[in-house]
Formats: sequence, structure tokens, C-alpha cells
Amino acid sequence: MQFRIVARTARDSAQLVQIVRRAPRFMPPPTPVWIDSTSLSPRGRVWARRDEYLRLSARVSEGATVRLRLSDGTVVPLEPDPRAEEISGATLAFDRDTLNQRASLRPDHYAGVLRGRSIGDPGPMLPSPAATTTVTMWRPGPESPVLEAIRGTDTARAVWPLAIGLTDTLPLVAELAATQGERPERIVVGRAVPRGSYHWFFPSGTRALVTGRRDDEARIRLGEGIDAWVAAAELWPLPPGTPPPRGVIGSITATGDPPNPVSIRIPLGARVPFRVDEAEHELALTLYGTSGDASWIRYRSADSVVQRVSWTQDGADRATVRVELGTPLWGYRTRWSGSDLVLDVRRPPKINPGRPLEGRLIVVDPGHPPLGATGPTGLYEADANLAVAERLRVMLESGGARVVMTRTNNAPVELAARVRLADSVGADLLISIHNNALPDGINPFTNNGTSVFYNQARSLPLARAIQRALVQSTGLRDLGVGRGDLALARPTWMPAVLCEGLFMTMPDQEAALRSREGQEMYARAVYEGVVEYLKSVKSEK
Repeated sequence: MQFRIVARTARDSAQLVQIVRRAPRFMPPPTPVWIDSTSLSPRGRVWARRDEYLRLSARVSEGATVRLRLSDGTVVPLEPDPRAEEISGATLAFDRDTLNQRASLRPDHYAGVLRGRSIGDPGPMLPSPAATTTVTMWRPGPESPVLEAIRGTDTARAVWPLAIGLTDTLPLVAELAATQGERPERIVVGRAVPRGSYHWFFPSGTRALVTGRRDDEARIRLGEGIDAWVAAAELWPLPPGTPPPRGVIGSITATGDPPNPVSIRIPLGARVPFRVDEAEHELALTLYGTSGDASWIRYRSADSVVQRVSWTQDGADRATVRVELGTPLWGYRTRWSGSDLVLDVRRPPKINPGRPLEGRLIVVDPGHPPLGATGPTGLYEADANLAVAERLRVMLESGGARVVMTRTNNAPVELAARVRLADSVGADLLISIHNNALPDGINPFTNNGTSVFYNQARSLPLARAIQRALVQSTGLRDLGVGRGDLALARPTWMPAVLCEGLFMTMPDQEAALRSREGQEMYARAVYEGVVEYLKSVKSEK
């Protein structure tokens, strides 16, 4: 769609051509029976266990008899499975009009199951490291199943683009991100569902049992009834028959004198998958495929950071190590040292109440490019973010802080590089400056405002302090703070937040971002929020 926007005065005029691309959407044809071929799920290449039920779903005209016909003549029925109409995550998260969040029941949905059947040839679940075959895009072939929908004398058919391979009875164990030349700090992310939000963070070298795959994502088994999905390209298969990793917690030690971090070493004997959960005064490490046998736990009695370390056996294949802290958590890292898991716990900085910014190292990230929103008169978000960030840098430095910028010009910088920079310099805080725009279908005039996002629990007080200052300074609607799965808010070594100060798509707010006064207003609010937060920090005694 193309819109030509024209503005005129008595003596002048200007125009802007705005191109809007809409995602393809299936519209049911005016026929008695039809199949929405875009709704077929799963599709592509799938690998599953022989005893696993693979759920099939499709959108087909209401009242039809629906069946999947395999190439050998086998017929698999799909039964009506009415469900609520899907509402986009953006609408649920950002639209303040609750009428837009009501879903009606859709009767044109059907579901069925397959088990223990291979279809076509999807190839090996994980290619051998020595394989040199060229990877080509998979396409449906003559063995692809066909979905049929029958209603009276009318029939609709659609090829289901699906190939299924069955996993071998021997275990397939893989090492995560263990390719040659891989950075030791590389983290492989895990999701609870395919293409879902990040939930696990596995250091390079972690090993896990691979139990299935859907196209470019592989499923790894963490424990009884617990799976994670990771990028298949980040799995390095070990020789067939390699036993799944099994860890045993040995004697735990904690070392490190101020101002160094406290390093907690947990001998395991294997690089098992794990997850870290944080609270204000505690870190909990869930170790999958692990049993406990820690006869000794040693740590300094006078250390005010680590107060107590303990472990529990939570099931036959899962143990938890808990680290109780004497100060609020500031940051942590995990890494492998041989087959020992090392947890580095950071000490909170000592804050001067009179000059809270003194001696602090703060990384300021002007969000984008690439990408970013564009205002009604063509102001790029990357330009607005950089202007605000530069003014924030001057304010922070005048208060006694040292500031590192992730970029100082409009050259693109990848997200991971920005996070690595903040981590490598040991930043006390990471502040990312952005300006907002809403997804298509959400009214910006009723849903605009100011907000700050965090990811780790310890960053919530910082997000709240900055949000209070932004609301007071800008006078905009308070959209609150939100937990977001955002790269710049995810680092674990320091509190980190992402600010969405103004809305690029609102003409008056875009105009403010073009002006020195508007940029100063935004930067001043973030500055005051940072100062308020640092004053509240309880330092180590």
C-alpha cells in the first residue's frame, strides 16, 4: 500500500510518500470447502522419537471431513478442534483498549496426531562434523502427504510440506557452540518452545542429549519432562553412542577477596546443562542430569557478599545449588573451567551518597542502527537516540562518572557487540536509549507514552527510578516498566535497562526529539533516575 501525504500552507507545500507492506493473509474463498495452506503445522523437516505423538493442525472450512493421506495410502483423520482466534503478542502487550484483546472462538480449526511414522527423507538430524555435502533448501517431493477436505460432493486438496525422520535408538549427544575457533564466552540460548523467548543461557562447551528437531531448531533434553529448543547450527554432534552427560556435585569452594568477585567453584565431572535464577539476595543454580555429593562447602566467614551456600536434590536427575547473599545482587557470570562450573558473583560498588556517580563506569548505548523507527517528517530513530545519548554522556561525566558509548556515529553495530563491550569493560550500569513505535494495528494516539524495560530482576529498581523521572519530566502517559526479552537488557554482569522515552511516530514528540530542549529533557530524566537509583544502593560493608 502506498500513501502520499501532502502538507500545504498559503505559500509552500511538502509531500511524503509512505509505503506500507502488509504480511500475506489467507482470506477464505467463496467456495463450499477450502484449505488454508499457510496454516499447516508442523511443516518442513521434523525429527521425532518413535514413541512421540506429533501434533498436526490445519485451518479448513467448517463442517468438512478432514484427513491426511500418506504416500503409502494410510489415512490419518483430523478432528474439529475449535480454539480462540489468535491475537498478536504485540496487541496483548501494548494495546490499552481491552476490546481489541477479546478473542472469538474459531470453528475452522482441525487437529490430529502421528506417531512412529517416517515420511520422505529429511536427512540426518545433525550432520556429521566431517560432512562436506552442500546444504540445499528442502522442498516437498512425491512422498509428501496430502491433506484432503471433503464436504458433500466437493473436495479440496493441499500438499502438506512435511518430511519426518525418526531418531535413532542410540543417544545423540552434542556439544553446544563447540565449533573450531568458537569464542569461549559464547552463549547458546534455549527456548521453552520453538522460536519462543529466551529462557536458558548455556556457556560454550555445555553438553546435552538431542531428542528431536524442527527445521533449524533442535530439541535437547534437560531433565525428566523438561526440554529446551536451541539453534541446530550451534550443536556439534559427538560420536554416536556417547552417553548423555551426568554430573555429580563435589565439594564446593568460594574464594575471592575484595574488590574482586567471589568465585564459587562447583565440581561436576561433566558439563551438564543448567539454569540460573536470581532473587534480590539469592542465586539458584538448577543443574540438570545431576546428583549431589558435596561433603564439603567452604567459604570465608567474614565475606559480606556470600553468606551461605547449600544444595538440594530435587529429583532423580536434578539438583539445585543456592547461594545466599548478604548484599543485594549486582551481577554474576557463569563459565566452565574443565568440568567445574564457576559462578562469579560481583560485589556492589561503594557509592558516595554526596556524589553517587563518582567513580562509576556507565555504558550508554544509543539504540540502532540498523533498523529503527522513522518519524512522520523523516527523523530516524538512530539519529534521535544518538543525540539524546550524547547529552546524557555529558551529564553523567559532569557528575563524576566515566562513560563508554557503544557508538558515536551512524555506523551499524550489532547487538551482541554492544553487550560484549559493556561486559568487557566491567560496566557498573548499561543504559540503552531508544524511542518507541507501535506495531501495525495498534492505535498510537491512544497507546503512546513513556516506558522502561528490564530483563533481570536486579535491574527493576533502576528501571523504576528512570521511569518515574521520565514521566515527571515529559508529562507523557505512564506506560510503566516492563520485563522484555531484549538483548541490551539481558546482560547478567551489571544492572541494565532499555529506555523508550518518546514515540517517534507522534508528530509533537518527533519534533521534541529534533530540538535541543527535547533531547535535554529526555537525557536529564534518565540522568536523574540513575542518580536516584545509585543513592538507594546498599554497598558492601
